[in-house]
Amino acid sequence: MTRFTAQLTTQLDRLGHGNRPGGHQGSRQGGRDRPPTLVAVAHGSRDPEALRTVTALLDRVRALRPGLPVRLGHIELNQPLLTDTLAALRGEAVLVPLLLSRGYHVKQDIPDAVAAAPHLAARIAAPLGPDPLLAEALHARLTEAGHRAGAPYGAGAAAPYGTGAAAPYGAGAEAPYGTGAGAPDRTAAAGVVAPHRAGVVLAAAGSRDPDAAVDVARTAALLSARLGGVPVLPGYASGSGPTVPEGVRALAALGHDRIAVASYFTAPGRFATQCANAVVNMSATPGVAAAPLGAHPAVARLILRRYEQTLAFAPLSPPAATVGV
Repeated sequence: MTRFTAQLTTQLDRLGHGNRPGGHQGSRQGGRDRPPTLVAVAHGSRDPEALRTVTALLDRVRALRPGLPVRLGHIELNQPLLTDTLAALRGEAVLVPLLLSRGYHVKQDIPDAVAAAPHLAARIAAPLGPDPLLAEALHARLTEAGHRAGAPYGAGAAAPYGTGAAAPYGAGAEAPYGTGAGAPDRTAAAGVVAPHRAGVVLAAAGSRDPDAAVDVARTAALLSARLGGVPVLPGYASGSGPTVPEGVRALAALGHDRIAVASYFTAPGRFATQCANAVVNMSATPGVAAAPLGAHPAVARLILRRYEQTLAFAPLSPPAATVGV
């Protein structure tokens, strides 16, 4: 954890903890004998790796907070479905969406599921993003993929996400975009290579909800700051925003020749694979695609932060309410 992220994390944690003694929602808060159940709400995917990843992530959450009941519910495609998870619960629950921005699932699907469980006293937390902890996890995944400012891809880099090859993207492909007229001159001095200019595309699912684009843009700004000012452009797998290949081409047109794709997805799935493959198949610019956030420790910490913030700002009562949306 860098000093940059630690400072931001401390500031946001203070918002979540408020003036509560002990700094977290303990088992005796409000006279309760046990803490409200944390219900992690995942989207669901046909990719079997998605469920394994989410399960590993929640194992990290349990390890960070022993004694906290943690359950999983999916919006679609995987078992257990959220409606079944809520139907089996009694007492109090805080639903934490494992989603990275506001959108239809956060604003409609999850509240509808809570409304269908009137036996519960429930609250819905804000989505995970944007948050500096996500920028920390994205930075870690980019580093694991071999993204290094100023060094060519392939020099000791790991195989890009979504491929089984160890070779860097673009190996054996056509000349990268921008190597013609107007491109930076890397041969001005014999044997001297000009510095590489790094850029990142933040690959996200996409949504028709304009709030989702705002949230992704904020995460892009946080990641850019975490990378020391490297430009980060959003790119989307769906919706009306620019696509990931369009983001790559935009950076290349600005002279960036070390372009990486940060996978802004909680777990592997169709969109994450689609975005990674889009970069693999582009001959315009070599680059790397990082793995999704997955079970990174920063994401586990963030889930607990959303849980605690929700309890701090919205005491539980039977009517469902969504915090921060």
